[in-house]
Amino acid sequence: MLATFLIGLREGLEAALVVGILVAYLKRLDRKDVLPRMWAGVGAAILLALVIGAVLTFGAYALTFQGQEIIGGTLSLVTVGMVTWMIFWMRKAGRTMKATLQGGVDRALEAGTVWALVLVGFVSVAREGVETTLLLWSMVQSFGDAPSAILGAVLGLVVAMLAGWLLARGAVRLDLARFFTWTGGLLVIIAAGVLAYALSDLQEAGVVPGPFTAAAPLDAAGAVLVGWAGVPFGWAFDVTAAIRPDSALAVLLQATVGFMPRMSWLQVIAWVLYIAIVGTLFVRGLRRTAPGTTRSSSTPAVVSATPVKTESAATRAAATTVSPTPEGAS
Repeated sequence: MLATFLIGLREGLEAALVVGILVAYLKRLDRKDVLPRMWAGVGAAILLALVIGAVLTFGAYALTFQGQEIIGGTLSLVTVGMVTWMIFWMRKAGRTMKATLQGGVDRALEAGTVWALVLVGFVSVAREGVETTLLLWSMVQSFGDAPSAILGAVLGLVVAMLAGWLLARGAVRLDLARFFTWTGGLLVIIAAGVLAYALSDLQEAGVVPGPFTAAAPLDAAGAVLVGWAGVPFGWAFDVTAAIRPDSALAVLLQATVGFMPRMSWLQVIAWVLYIAIVGTLFVRGLRRTAPGTTRSSSTPAVVSATPVKTESAATRAAATTVSPTPEGAS
């Protein structure tokens, strides 16, 4: 529940900030009349995420066990790729996100069509929605405790929407750069755990060699070897006698650091390599950012919603440079 809560909070807050930028900019241009079109696009993006979640959840029931494991493992790999891309994309695109979104609104208004602004709202939120759906679905599959995991995600999204609204209103102050930095580091660890679980699924399906396939090294009694004797397709360790896989401790460790009481060598190697490579790149990116510029360069911002009663292109362009950060997002 804690892991999915943090995922819902981070991803939801990103989406809330994007929507806040769009709404505030339209209000600044005194174009509240087109807000329903933008909200229609946002609603369509949310609906798409829910449909994908439903298809993944209920569609799996029609598959064989092997089919479920293959689909689950493959989608978990896709999720790891999307999360990794998002972690680094957010740092690079955050500095121009506001200008990019406002430029999309300008082009939609100039086009003068309903669908143009609907598309802006849809595209702006769809990426966050689909990414969140895939990540949460992968985590629910790995935890095996859907009710609490889903409850955590819902609570995280609700808190994110409330926080986004309060930030836009200036009612609270939050160091968003620090928030996204810490949660980005957390996502690196969570993604490593999802990667390890993806390999477990694919090994159980027989797609990747491992303890469940003919490639597994066996002892004289026919049991899969554990430890150094099990390299590379046996078990790296097996502590299920001390930590039950269904115990609270096992669930907590899996949710936080991706640890499972019994892991294959390929899972451990993949986890270590992911942390070493992606974690190093993430930390290096933080060090390259000057202390005085971290906040402005990596944090998306919501413009203030003061109306500007003009339609001229010059005034509209000038409006994009006013109030670059939200009053409540220091």
